[in-house]
Amino acid sequence: MSDEAPQQGHSRHFTREQANAVLPTLEPLLLSLRDAKDRLTDDEARELLSGAAPGNGGGEPGRQVGEAFLEVRRLLGTIEEAGIVLRDIDRGLIDFPARIDGREVYLCWELGEDEVAYWHDLESGYGGREPLD
Repeated sequence: MSDEAPQQGHSRHFTREQANAVLPTLEPLLLSLRDAKDRLTDDEARELLSGAAPGNGGGEPGRQVGEAFLEVRRLLGTIEEAGIVLRDIDRGLIDFPARIDGREVYLCWELGEDEVAYWHDLESGYGGREPLD
């Protein structure tokens, strides 16, 4: 894996070591993102918001949904700016653009895995995961 080959689709490419080095910072971000998404999609909060909105702009439920939305947007931006591709918030599934044998691929990782240990082609997705070793 090398950053020196001509770029195809992503502006940044990770080595396995670089991807693994990001995990301690990335894990809490993904957990916070999942929590914020859950607050944003909480049925009870949305129901309270829709019932209260005509009279007072939503009050506490409106603030909860608004804050959760801003948190989701901030965390998504942080992950995207790092050059990481988020695939599934609930699973914490992400892809790191990389190069193997001169072609662009993804190093694949999800919450709960100890390290980045899989890769897949750009088109194959999670179902095409193969071990790096």
